Amino acid sequence: MGKMIEQIALSKGHTISFKIDIENVADIEKILPSNTDVAIEFTTPHTAFGNVSKCLSQGVTVVCGSTGWNDKLPEAQKICKDNSTAFLWTSNFSIGVNLFFKLNKQLAELMNGIEGYIPQMTEIHHIHKKDAPSGTAITLAEGLLENYKKTVDWKLAPEGNEKTLTIKAERTGEVPGTHIVRYESEADYIEITHLAKNRHGLAFGAVVAAEFINGKKGIFTMNDVLNF
Repeated sequence: MGKMIEQIALSKGHTISFKIDIENVADIEKILPSNTDVAIEFTTPHTAFGNVSKCLSQGVTVVCGSTGWNDKLPEAQKICKDNSTAFLWTSNFSIGVNLFFKLNKQLAELMNGIEGYIPQMTEIHHIHKKDAPSGTAITLAEGLLENYKKTVDWKLAPEGNEKTLTIKAERTGEVPGTHIVRYESEADYIEITHLAKNRHGLAFGAVVAAEFINGKKGIFTMNDVLNF
């Protein structure tokens, strides 16, 4: 992801001030508003909050696509406000996925008045992905629960029911990311799918988000970037 983001940023005329990895972790101390407009954070659930909080505390604007650390988001947002900078986190930077988020909510609202259908979800990712279910799947689940009033929670389980959304998480090969939302009845099923062909959409969306947030202050989402 880092290499792809770098390529896209350079192709759009931007410059790269720092590249931080396990070989030069201490260099994060050098990232300051005087030399960096926006830091783009894509790491792991275990390192994301430390990276985000360090940059925000140094007054640097951050966009972050790391998932699996949602419990720390309120703390990161507070650090952002305390340091008068800007922060954008999303479970998925892909513009196509963010359109899928809206479609998921609209379908859930339509299904709300229909009897006999049970919602379920499947997400498929590469074997290197650390969190399950994916952050994208959780965002989809939250959007479904918000609009499909018969379902009250979600869980990773082999079977669900009308009140519990089942999320099946599969890890195989180098799959970039597939998300399927299905409503099934005895007679048929209705299904919507987003299938990522590669990770280019994630990297491109992250750069677009960085361009959007540059020079702003506050907490933002991809809805702000895409004007949804």
